[in-house]
Amino acid sequence: MKGKFVVSVLLAAGVSVAAFAEVTSLRGDQEIGANNEVATIKQVPKKQDRLALDYVNQPPLIPHSTDQVQVNPSNNGCLECHDVDKYRKAGAPRVSPTHYMDRDNKMLGDVAPRRYFCLQCHVTQADAAPLVENTFEPAGKFGE
Repeated sequence: MKGKFVVSVLLAAGVSVAAFAEVTSLRGDQEIGANNEVATIKQVPKKQDRLALDYVNQPPLIPHSTDQVQVNPSNNGCLECHDVDKYRKAGAPRVSPTHYMDRDNKMLGDVAPRRYFCLQCHVTQADAAPLVENTFEPAGKFGE
């Protein structure tokens, strides 16, 4: 019985070491203690044309920088331009009516709490090389 336990532990240790040896991070094959060069922050144009969607119900991409936009529990900077009562004056796209519905599809007076943190779904578009290989093809007529 003791022999089976020892063999099992040695086998598990060997498999763990082999599996760990195959893992590499996106930063490459560098030791943790090695100094890493920090990638330069990609420049986002101040404003660009609205970007095409690639699939049904895709959250629209943000065509401007969001560096100075604060979104926290007490302030949502996105709504300063995109809220229903402000988008025309700002010349910005209006927040979707679905963002004013709770999970039971009841209309609310303000943006629903589950849709309040815009930057969870909407991301700023930057011209950056992909980190991993991507063979995604837009669905149907999307991406045109």
